[in-house]
Amino acid sequence: MHVVDLTMFWSGQGGGVQRYLRAKSAHLHRLGHFRHTIVVPGGLTAHPPEIPGIPIPFGAGYRLPRNRGAVQRVLRQLAPDLIEAGDPYQLAWAALRSGQESGVPVAIFHHSDMPELIGRAFGDYARRAAVSYVRRLYRRFDAVFAPSRYVAERLLELGIERVILQPLGVDTRLFDPVRRDHRWRTQHGIARDARVLLYVGRYAAEKNLDVLMGAVDKLGAPYLLVTIGGGPVTPVGPQVLALPYETDPVQLAAAYASADLFVHAGDQETFGLAALEALASGLPVVGSSAGGVGELIDETVGIRVKQCTAGAFAEAIRALDAQGPEELGGLARARAESYDWSSVLARLDAHYARLIDACLARRTAVQRRAA
Repeated sequence: MHVVDLTMFWSGQGGGVQRYLRAKSAHLHRLGHFRHTIVVPGGLTAHPPEIPGIPIPFGAGYRLPRNRGAVQRVLRQLAPDLIEAGDPYQLAWAALRSGQESGVPVAIFHHSDMPELIGRAFGDYARRAAVSYVRRLYRRFDAVFAPSRYVAERLLELGIERVILQPLGVDTRLFDPVRRDHRWRTQHGIARDARVLLYVGRYAAEKNLDVLMGAVDKLGAPYLLVTIGGGPVTPVGPQVLALPYETDPVQLAAAYASADLFVHAGDQETFGLAALEALASGLPVVGSSAGGVGELIDETVGIRVKQCTAGAFAEAIRALDAQGPEELGGLARARAESYDWSSVLARLDAHYARLIDACLARRTAVQRRAA
């Protein structure tokens, strides 16, 4: 079976979608009976096929396809048995058209809450227009994968029926407490007695980094907010160390394991992959109770913060420190182990098989009626 993924959420700065696709590609190839191809605008993957792409201004390295026709031609050449779209833009429409043309199932993975992002940037009218667009688009797919119950419920409220809960996962061999390394602190000039609050992800407004900056200001010494990522809203402050996106996965894993707590104030995460990587590294998490992050954590592995304010996060960080976060490390690791890629992707295999079987049954029924 040949599975083709299409997405514009691919750049030199990595990201959750890219990690999901790489993990899935490795998993499907290990199974032996799957072929997997990733198609992104601009030829940013290591191997062809390539489709022409146009860089999005201030778009974190993402690209739009130059024309939908080129995507259609590539899909015809690939002859997939199933197509999965990874964003709700031009590539999603190209996937649908190709599925209709070739009679194969087409799924979409809801990685990003587009209506909420647009609403925050442009107001309620724009949010309502985006909701209408997503409803019209998603209803055309054979399946809509939701990485969390939070996302699944939002999609069902929109009247989208073919929603499938499919969480993301983590490489528990890579992200592991054994990678803790005091040299990582020395390398970045971090004092040995500093309490390192780590954030990993995009430097974007919807991540509420201002809340984390305010929290560390309230906490004072010896707390230090270390951020790893990239984007238009770089965090600053006397108790903030902003590091660029880490391209070396081993170094990133060492950063997780060498911090003291993981913090995430984003309240609209569809899943919270960085928080899961922190848990796998034995790191307790202080995160927003809203969105996907709130589903990954509870009082046994961290603290969920109901109010997205600097004061509320500072109070939660103090409370977790008072509990002794080191004692929660084993429970955090155990929580993450249930999300290892090998187990969550096995569920995806089963979903793919059902979609392909259902499509074949429909085609057979049509052929019989025609005969």
